[in-house]
Amino acid sequence: MWHDLWIASALLLVLEGILPFLSPATLRKMARNLLELDDATLRIGGFVSMMAGLVLLYLVN
Repeated sequence: MWHDLWIASALLLVLEGILPFLSPATLRKMARNLLELDDATLRIGGFVSMMAGLVLLYLVN
């Protein structure tokens, strides 16, 4: 189990590093846009992301 957790963490870091590596300007624009969003919108986005992850995890397993 711990081995799988480390693999998942490493994969997360790889995926999160793709955008800043390929297009740092786009990442800056996205960060500016995130600052302008209200809390409710960010929470909804976070919830949708978590649910999509859970569904994907269910489908994979």
